[in-house]
Amino acid sequence: MSTILDIRNLTIELETSAGTVKVLDKVSLQLAEGEIHTLVGESGSGKSLLAKAIMGFINPRWKITADRLWWRHYDLLSLSPAQRRLVTGRDMAMIFQNPGSYLDPNTKIGDQIRETIPKADLKGIYLRRKASRTVRAERLLHRVGIKDHQKVMESYPYQLSEGVAQKVSIAMAIAHNPKLLIADEPTTAMEPNTRNQIYRLLAKLSAGQGMSILMVTQDLTSIVPESQRMSLVYCGQLMESGATEQLLTTPMHPYTQAMLQMSFFDQDIAPKTRLPTLTGAIPTLQHMPIGCRLGPRCPNARRDCIHQPRLTKFKQREFACHFPIREVKSHD
Repeated sequence: MSTILDIRNLTIELETSAGTVKVLDKVSLQLAEGEIHTLVGESGSGKSLLAKAIMGFINPRWKITADRLWWRHYDLLSLSPAQRRLVTGRDMAMIFQNPGSYLDPNTKIGDQIRETIPKADLKGIYLRRKASRTVRAERLLHRVGIKDHQKVMESYPYQLSEGVAQKVSIAMAIAHNPKLLIADEPTTAMEPNTRNQIYRLLAKLSAGQGMSILMVTQDLTSIVPESQRMSLVYCGQLMESGATEQLLTTPMHPYTQAMLQMSFFDQDIAPKTRLPTLTGAIPTLQHMPIGCRLGPRCPNARRDCIHQPRLTKFKQREFACHFPIREVKSHD
């Protein structure tokens, strides 16, 4: 599979009252065509900020630099705002964790979906184009698993359940057949059955039309089985990246191991037993540690960790750690 998204050493700096803060610090990520890539990190890790940087949802106060930020054959950082909107609007789409926050509460669902259908896909006079939009909207709802399309199209957002509203947002996102869909924690606070439906739907869309998906989540237990690769970030720094199965079974970075222990601990533990956690708390933007930002909480931390580790490539994975869990041998 060819690489369609290539990010190398992306850094985002913000000006705060305490000075300049790097909210993303030399983050790299590659996404192949038709791949489902899961981006994992705790709240405040910068994963949503990375997603917004890819989409071009850029605040004027952000200073963005990168060795490479390429989408297919486009250097996104060299494009003008108008050119960037043209590329991302044509090739990318994004869904968010709370569909009710971006669906228009005063407009029926059918009208909102019809508005997202590209004009270039419609032919004929006005009345024929209007009928064609309605048919396309119905087909989109069928594709995302909504059978009673007529009822949903005549409903307002507040009349829909959270799961149905998220399916509607997915239908709107895929209306122009994007090459990349970014799902920013799309199932937060949903019940397990609804959450599994959404994940199965996204995996089906990826397999059916070769669409790449960047799945953003803070919960390792929500990783879909179809996820080919996974990246973990902490406080704006990339910890580890590689094949999903590799990282879940043989992690190299202490952070990956800690996340696994916290997510998949033994359910039959004795009462009042201390659950596996990382010591300490996530630092604030104004008090980021120097070097490896996991250092103050890392069980493997030593003096060398005051220097930011370089990204090491090992067995088709990458990790940034001075003292990985497993020894890296030259003959491997």
